[in-house]
Amino acid sequence: MISSSSTPDHVLAELSAGGIGLITLNRPKALNALSLGMIRALTAALNAWRDDPAVKAVAIRGMGKGHEGVPAPFGAFCAGGDIRFFHEAALAGDTALEAFFTEEYALNHLIHQYPKPYLAFMDGIVMGGGMGISQGASLRVVTERTRMAMPETRIGLFPDVGGGYFLSRLPGHLGEYLALTGHVLSGGEPVTARLADGLLASDELPRVWQHLADTAWDSGTAAQHWVQSQLQMPADDRLPHAGQIDAVFGLPGVAEMLAALERADTDWAHHTAEDLRTRSPLMLHVALEQVRRARGMGLADDLRMERDLVYRCFHLRPGDASETVEGIRALAVDKDHAPRWNPPAVAGVSAEMVAPFFISPWDKSAHPLAGLRDTA
Repeated sequence: MISSSSTPDHVLAELSAGGIGLITLNRPKALNALSLGMIRALTAALNAWRDDPAVKAVAIRGMGKGHEGVPAPFGAFCAGGDIRFFHEAALAGDTALEAFFTEEYALNHLIHQYPKPYLAFMDGIVMGGGMGISQGASLRVVTERTRMAMPETRIGLFPDVGGGYFLSRLPGHLGEYLALTGHVLSGGEPVTARLADGLLASDELPRVWQHLADTAWDSGTAAQHWVQSQLQMPADDRLPHAGQIDAVFGLPGVAEMLAALERADTDWAHHTAEDLRTRSPLMLHVALEQVRRARGMGLADDLRMERDLVYRCFHLRPGDASETVEGIRALAVDKDHAPRWNPPAVAGVSAEMVAPFFISPWDKSAHPLAGLRDTA
């Protein structure tokens, strides 16, 4: 079946005899969280395959923890970027942090613009950076085990990796809701939300993957159409609380949203208000502005904006004064789950605090993502 294999151990890239580039994220103990090395390996494989006529399509999956913790294909896709690295690099002033985001966002753009079918098998955890390497796919497959979210406001960040672009294009004001709350979509819900294209039972994944690898496909399109024929649509064509989501998250600002939730006498409203109160108040405002600006942007411009934003997250308040460094400390380093947000409440956030995030630190021609261009 396999004709060649190379790239670092955390990214396995193989070309099947039938012409499918098969990528497996192989860092199961970290739920396949992306390192800079993994981003570079993914980029190298996709660039090598892009112009290779022997490669008809690309498929990507994760490696999970199987029986008794033994690694096995599927079960987890990608939990995001390596946030412990973010914390350490920010405190150390390590320039690898800048390289990480520049190269990650360039990879996200490459996937969205990829000229061959790119099939993402999003089993298990699909969060943050995992969304960045799957939302640009030509076919996005989820299972009953999928747990999908953009939970960045929980760590004092914003939904990056193109999150402004793909969240802003969801129905109604679902994008604002997912960006601010980090709500987890389960099973077939991502299909209903238009963040996936179809549902496949998890026990069918090995069969479908093997058939992809073993078949001599006439074209990448034929391979994609076959996988698509194996998918189902969820029985429910509407997300729970869709009407309430639109009514609340279409309001002008975060304070108005919280006030509306606190007035509403429903379990959903109480739970959502509670979620928002645990997020960084400052980054709730930044994320809302990001998603609403992105509605009028193409992908390349959105990624440039997000590169500006992430720079500001670590440099407006450097070191441990950074809202992002503090959020990661509380969640993943000290694990006290008690972040000291600054300001501590939504009412304390002013427009003057939000505005600097959207000022680029680079001249247009010197921007690290200046070369990104969207194809028609």
